[in-house]
Amino acid sequence: MKGKLKVVMVSAEMVPLAKVGGLADVMGSLSQVMARAGHRVLVLLPHYRRLGSAPGLQLGQPLTFPVLMDRGLEMATFTPVTWSGLGCEVHLVGGGGYFERDGVYLDPATGLDYPDNARRFIFFQKAVLEGLKALDFRPDILHLNDYQTGLIPSYLKLYYADDSYYKTCATVYSIHNLGYQGLFAPETVREAGIPEGLFYPMSPFEFWGRLNFMKAGVVYSDLVTTVSERYAREITESNEFGFGLEGVLKELGGRLRGILNGIDTTVWNPMTDRHIPQTYGPQNLHLKRRDKEALLRQVGLPAGRLTAPLVGIISRLADQKGFDLIEEIADQLMQLDLSLVVLGDGQEVYRQLFERLRAEHPDKVAFECGFNDPLAHLIEAGADMFLMPSRYEPCGLNQMYSMRYGTVPVVRATGGLADTVKDFDPVRRTGTGFSFEASTGEALYGALRRALNAYADPEAWRALMLAGMSQDFSWAASAGRYVEAYEQALDLRRRQAFTSWLTSVVEV
Repeated sequence: MKGKLKVVMVSAEMVPLAKVGGLADVMGSLSQVMARAGHRVLVLLPHYRRLGSAPGLQLGQPLTFPVLMDRGLEMATFTPVTWSGLGCEVHLVGGGGYFERDGVYLDPATGLDYPDNARRFIFFQKAVLEGLKALDFRPDILHLNDYQTGLIPSYLKLYYADDSYYKTCATVYSIHNLGYQGLFAPETVREAGIPEGLFYPMSPFEFWGRLNFMKAGVVYSDLVTTVSERYAREITESNEFGFGLEGVLKELGGRLRGILNGIDTTVWNPMTDRHIPQTYGPQNLHLKRRDKEALLRQVGLPAGRLTAPLVGIISRLADQKGFDLIEEIADQLMQLDLSLVVLGDGQEVYRQLFERLRAEHPDKVAFECGFNDPLAHLIEAGADMFLMPSRYEPCGLNQMYSMRYGTVPVVRATGGLADTVKDFDPVRRTGTGFSFEASTGEALYGALRRALNAYADPEAWRALMLAGMSQDFSWAASAGRYVEAYEQALDLRRRQAFTSWLTSVVEV
């Protein structure tokens, strides 16, 4: 099928309505780019109590319809969203009080997952399929994202196989982070409406005795994508990256694709960024120094540190992000002639690490716990380097933001970090950043030392900055690859339908 498509994107997050991680950015950007290309795009996400505070955002009249859950019928709603910044259709999926809470996945009062998360997202997935029929929006593609949507392809096979409404619909399932698979107790099988006979060791739903939403999505979808080519290889090669699903993913063969995420270049652009005091570009790169001055002032670091290299970090503070490597070399790090500004929140052990470093080195370390979007933009513009020592990183966005702002990334060569950051060669003066292979504090320290040596050479450093700024990480190319994936999924769907028809004819 060539031409314009009707695409339904189903996700637990989307900027500016609900954001926890990079999934929200991807949904917000990809949906807009696809709509601008002429495709009809509808985004479905849960109707959380606390939506983004976008000026002018309005909710329309809800559409109400029933959903069959294990305890009987429950009423669901599709509520349309109107906002000038949305270039596509968006409906919020509500009902049952499942999303009338302060948090998305976690209870802010405890910092833990809501105990009924399985039921919340079972309801969401069932409501998606029934709601599309009630809305009379017949998709060519259901683009599903992460574990919160993983049961939908199995529901289509189990309960909608003879439903003409979904007869020609293909499913594309995107894995944004394999570390979060949606693992739930075995009794959740009944709650999910899955026949108990389909839950057995090594079945599409079972994973070490638990129900695995993501595994079901991988097995039953027509096509599976993930967010970088390197990550697509890594998750089929070892348990380190595959988290136990590497064998299932390897069996997909050509049905698994890696498509690098893009970035929203209208939001992340140093020449137009409204969050930074001084805009700049490749032609007037010297003006970046003014943003460094402003950043030092805002985070309370001495103006005398202006000539020292400033390293930025914006991240969820978690083991996955490699903060144990920073902890391993923290004392050595503080012996180097650099300043460090950290923005993020997460595990208590890393909050305490940066609180300690700030207390012990107030002239070199700044730490703000939480998330602050204007400060994030100022860090990208004002820092000289950006540190991402992730143990695994499906794609990563901040290294791409950094390069666009002439801020040189220092990263571990994994997943999307390896696909986007090319290690600096001091002889040829080529590359866009600094990378290291081994997930050790020693390797991280070595990469930082190499970066500091290059920083001491103004000509080499300027070349690095300009090389990064010349990279094109916009959504244009990535969106084209998603269209190719959609077309492949539709082709696979048609072949399956033909094979099933042929088999029935032969049997007759």
